Amino acid sequence: MAHEDNDIRAEMVDICRRMNSSGINQGTSGNLSVRSGDGFLITPSSRPYDTMQPADLCYMDFDGTYDGLRPSSEWRFHRDILAARKDIDVVLHCHSVYATTLAIHHKPIPAFHYMTGIAGGSDIRCAPYATFGTAELSQLAVEALEGRLACLLGQHGQIALGKTMASAIWMAVEVETLARMYVQALTLGEPPILSDSEMERVIGQMKRMSYGQAPDGDADADVARPKN
Repeated sequence: MAHEDNDIRAEMVDICRRMNSSGINQGTSGNLSVRSGDGFLITPSSRPYDTMQPADLCYMDFDGTYDGLRPSSEWRFHRDILAARKDIDVVLHCHSVYATTLAIHHKPIPAFHYMTGIAGGSDIRCAPYATFGTAELSQLAVEALEGRLACLLGQHGQIALGKTMASAIWMAVEVETLARMYVQALTLGEPPILSDSEMERVIGQMKRMSYGQAPDGDADADVARPKN
């Protein structure tokens, strides 16, 4: 059965431990889910990552029923994001310090740096505050993630999405890096913001380069290529 996939479970444990070792998460905060079969696997509630085992992961159906240990208190937004976003298979939530610093002030990350475009738009939105674990928070998170692969949660933390666990944790680390740069830039005053038209160009270029095309889409453009 899909939810008995030991490889997925083992990778989830590894990613959770990497969340803490990379510094984007602390203690038992944060959680991870991965689409599996007709439902999804999710980290259990209040289980330290350094002692968590693959068998501890909970399998949930989209109706909210589960097998095994009690799931993370944030299971609702994991379920609702996976249900709403057929383009992704992984939801990662963490309390990274700089992203949370911005979220405490309900500040989105604007296009102060072109890499903001990695999340899919000209900014990384911040959802309004709602009590953790509630349906209200879930709805706000789904809205903030519309057309995006990451968002901040007001006075809470961040969410990063991906097709794979590796892409989701990469996104979370990049969001934290952008948040740190933005917080530091703000000490000098509000930084200049790239225009929407430039961000459209940047995002288009990112998409083209992910498919190995030349940055400007011109097949005759000067482009790095391997020797024959």
